[in-house]
Amino acid sequence: MNVSTADLLLWVAFPYVCLAVFAVGHVWRYRQDQFGWTTHTSQLLERRWLRWGSPLFHFGAFAVIAGHVVGLAVPASWTEAVGISEHAYHLAAVALGSVAGVTMVAGLGLLCARRLLTRRIRLTTDRSDKVLFPLLAATVLLGISATATHNVFGGGYDYRDTVSVWFRGVFVFHPRPEAMAGAPLLFQLHALSACLLFAAWPFTRLVHVWSAPVGYLARPYLVYRHRAGTPAPVSAVRGR
Repeated sequence: MNVSTADLLLWVAFPYVCLAVFAVGHVWRYRQDQFGWTTHTSQLLERRWLRWGSPLFHFGAFAVIAGHVVGLAVPASWTEAVGISEHAYHLAAVALGSVAGVTMVAGLGLLCARRLLTRRIRLTTDRSDKVLFPLLAATVLLGISATATHNVFGGGYDYRDTVSVWFRGVFVFHPRPEAMAGAPLLFQLHALSACLLFAAWPFTRLVHVWSAPVGYLARPYLVYRHRAGTPAPVSAVRGR
């Protein structure tokens, strides 16, 4: 298959530029803004919406990421080797992916609504948030739209023969732009928006992913002891 200049720019140059910005941007952010390496929590300003939106978004995001790792990084021959047929894999991927996607969208919707409708939260929204939330929403909705259009309501599309091949090729420095060039438009747009999300990652609150308090799980217990009050001197008591 002949590869055009546009395909080389979109599926080779652009992903590597985004990955380079992702890597260098994290180094720059850590050296220049260590104290800003947080989620910029606003829990003290509003809790009701956050109580539901944050768990839904995070659990959904973890499930979506895990599904993408299996679907994109693991070749079909590996899943077939452990006894999972292609039909069974796609049924599980569509079912579990749909639940994870809807959960993530619900959580993201609550967080966005909270930021837009609560004045105190809206005033704390900085420029990076104004880029992150629309870009994150576009990436998620494009992924759900691609799955729904082609694999739920459509005739089915095996992205493991195209998108997965391109994805693995990028990370092993053997890009296959012709694989992605033949994918449906929604899958292409989803991949491009994901690349942009990776490029924006170091400059947004997403950096807190690398500061997950994993060590907290193995931290020893803190023992608190009650200190009894020092009794007053006898002379002082008698003098009252």
